[in-house]
Amino acid sequence: MNEDKKKAVALEYGKNKTPKLIAKGDYEIAQLIIDEAKKHGIFITEDAELVALLSKLELDEDIPDNLFNAVAVILSWVYWLKGMIPGDEKK
Repeated sequence: MNEDKKKAVALEYGKNKTPKLIAKGDYEIAQLIIDEAKKHGIFITEDAELVALLSKLELDEDIPDNLFNAVAVILSWVYWLKGMIPGDEKK
């Protein structure tokens, strides 16, 4: 990814009814978000278009209906990689 256009967002779902935006940033902040996620073994995916749309949300805002399907695809990928099924995160 081109450093001068780097953006990142972080979503949280497990304890929430719907996914929420918990962090967002550009440039150095984006790199800090990515580094922190890697440090904690959080899966990272790159989707510049989705990041641009999610970046417009306020922190702690629920993911809107028009982005929910795209986020659900990413969440299903994470579940699959972790060998989890929906509901496991609430245990």
